[in-house]
Amino acid sequence: MKDLTPVIAAAVAFAVTAALGYIVIPYLKRLKFGQTILDIGPKWHKDKQGTPTMGGIMMIVGLLLSVGIAFAYSAASDGRFASEMTDSYRLAVFLSGIAMALCMAAIGFMDDYIKVVKKRNLGLTARQKTFLQLLVSAAYLATLCISGMKTTTIPFIGDIDITGGWGLLFWPVALMFIYGFTNAVNLTDGIDGLASTVTLVVACSFMLASGFLNNMGINVLSAALAGACVGFIVWNAKPAKVFMGDTGSMFLGGMVVAVSFGTGRPVLLIFAGITYFLEALSDIIQVAYYKRTKKRIFKMAPLHHHFEMCGWSEEKIVLVFSLVTAAGCFISLLPLIFNW
Repeated sequence: MKDLTPVIAAAVAFAVTAALGYIVIPYLKRLKFGQTILDIGPKWHKDKQGTPTMGGIMMIVGLLLSVGIAFAYSAASDGRFASEMTDSYRLAVFLSGIAMALCMAAIGFMDDYIKVVKKRNLGLTARQKTFLQLLVSAAYLATLCISGMKTTTIPFIGDIDITGGWGLLFWPVALMFIYGFTNAVNLTDGIDGLASTVTLVVACSFMLASGFLNNMGINVLSAALAGACVGFIVWNAKPAKVFMGDTGSMFLGGMVVAVSFGTGRPVLLIFAGITYFLEALSDIIQVAYYKRTKKRIFKMAPLHHHFEMCGWSEEKIVLVFSLVTAAGCFISLLPLIFNW
């Protein structure tokens, strides 16, 4: 009989996240936790002023509850997910990934809270946020190291020993990798439905990757992430009834990093997360070029705002960026499909 644990995880995550919208959104409205739209953004975004934010809590609860239910089902049916969690290393990778994503969400929550409640539009300072994110990233990597992570796999090259020699470079590179992608997902969350839809595609990609690698734990986690994203899209698709805020976007960033490291092939995220990468790169290029020349390469950064300023609708941007993500995900899966 086919193991239905990933299906259950996805279904529960979707149902819980979508259902929570009926509770969380009115509650956020009563608390007056509305989004403040800065003047530096597109002028038509002013129509979104006051839309409830911090809705990422819905996805967090949906994902955590779905993983718990999926584990209970797997344990009751002698499924692979529960049996995998008896392996100390796989359990450590699984739990530390979730813990890291939750810590990133906590940083995002602090940022949102300062913006919304304390009325400081910029939230945490750049230094504060960077310090906390790097601290969480380092703690996550330390957990992986202590748990026994000794190799990482790179297509066409194979397993790389990361316990000595040049392999030790993996750890500082991984630190910046986690920090970079977490912030890149945060930058992607700029228009209705974009970050959640792109992350849905990435989550489905890692569902397939973990399937090829016979890693049921990451398969279930990816399925739960995909289900939570669909549940949130119900409320976040244009016109958005709620925004995920930094609480949600940093949680999503932590989760895509967690599933990529969980497969033992974080390099796959370079292609699967191509949209995140381009969004962050456009922002870096814009800032650096403007500092040198006082001119702009893009009409506005990050990249999705450039296309908005070019006249693209939000729906078109979400569709095109999702298709680009799907293409990147396909490329990331090729080494697994052909065993390269």
